[in-house]
Amino acid sequence: MRESGVSSRSMAFTDCMKPNDEKEIKKNWRRRIGFFLKTNSSTSKLIKNRSYRPTPDDVNLWAQSLDKLLSHQYGKAAFCIFLKSEFCEENIEFWTACEDLKSITSHAELAAKANSIYEEFIRNEAPKEVNLDFHTKINIVHSLRDPSASSFLSAQSKVYSLMENDSYPRFIHSDLYRELRLAASRETRC
Repeated sequence: MRESGVSSRSMAFTDCMKPNDEKEIKKNWRRRIGFFLKTNSSTSKLIKNRSYRPTPDDVNLWAQSLDKLLSHQYGKAAFCIFLKSEFCEENIEFWTACEDLKSITSHAELAAKANSIYEEFIRNEAPKEVNLDFHTKINIVHSLRDPSASSFLSAQSKVYSLMENDSYPRFIHSDLYRELRLAASRETRC
């Protein structure tokens, strides 16, 4: 359940990280990205502020590469929503967790985060197990004896490649992306 203090600006990404009924995931992506799609109205001061929505240039930039999509706050949120609708959000969650791991400087925190990532995404029967080969998993287990920021680098690369070659092209050709482009272009005409 969401606390009342959570802003619409952060809802898209946090919503995509929370489990939902599978039937509702497909039919509710439009509701989740509603703050991207809404036109200016008197009902929401947040939506009136143009800086909270992606511009047509932003949305078009997302089609150039997965890197450009993931480097944009709303691009990443929209991609996460799309992956959830495709039942493969564990890939972006794992990739994001690995990115977070790289910024940790304390060895104790790094070890705790590395073990957390392993338990959530790597171990057999993990709640959000990502699809990795046996050798990659074994290398991770060995690296966790003395974890570092690069402990999951190989696995992160494999998951990124999977997203880049499979999920990302489907996202770019999806109804969700078309709606975002249309909404952004409507905004510039207003």
